[in-house]
Amino acid sequence: MELTVDGRKVYAATGGKTFDPAKPAVIFIHGAGQDHTNWQLPARWFAWNGYGVLAPDLPAHGRSDGPPLETIADIAQWIARLMDAAKLEKAALVGHSMGGGIAVEAAAAMPERITRIALLGTSLAMPVNDALLTAARDAPEQAHRMITARSHGPSAKIGGNPAPGMWMCGGTTALLDRNRPGTLYAAFNACNLWKTGPEAAARVRCPALVLIGGSDSMTPPKIGRALAEKIAGSQTVVIPGSGHMMMSEAPDAVLDALIGFFRATA
Repeated sequence: MELTVDGRKVYAATGGKTFDPAKPAVIFIHGAGQDHTNWQLPARWFAWNGYGVLAPDLPAHGRSDGPPLETIADIAQWIARLMDAAKLEKAALVGHSMGGGIAVEAAAAMPERITRIALLGTSLAMPVNDALLTAARDAPEQAHRMITARSHGPSAKIGGNPAPGMWMCGGTTALLDRNRPGTLYAAFNACNLWKTGPEAAARVRCPALVLIGGSDSMTPPKIGRALAEKIAGSQTVVIPGSGHMMMSEAPDAVLDALIGFFRATA
């Protein structure tokens, strides 16, 4: 579906069902340089099991208009305006990587509107090394391959896809290659500038799930656990063997963890 936020077009996938704002809402927030296609399995399950689903392409990503927003706090505020556009008073947030940081900031900023958060491959800070940040600005294709190499666990690199015939690393690179000029750099720069993660995490009061890839080299388990320790009462689930791109590497395990979390906190 298409929404209008700040006078610009926003595309949001709805899991194959017409979005109904009267249902309990779940907003899936992708990471830097990604888009709504990261969420195909969980978006579809939640949409067909009683939830209103929005998996938006963030500004300048996917099918949404630009320009990209400059900070994680800016994007968290944009989530509030997205909710307004969709006529949602409240929503749960599921975020991956940068999307998880956005979810933390949003939950801290508007506790009366965010009902629960699930954070996949998320940390308290998201520094981007100089080589990758420079490549994202000056040599995007090189950055895409650097990201692909780091974001997948060992089994994903040798063809261990749960869906036969699918190439996870090739799919990630192809998705990144679709980014418009400047989008990936802007997203990584926003991540690099984010310094308020610990403070925001400590202010979260809604139920929270921290989902950790056991072989995630971008957000190692100890970093995920440090995030969980900052959020009062949070739950932690580790997916053994999964890298950072857990939605494609371990789709069933991710979905099972999300279903369990939502049912336990309903």
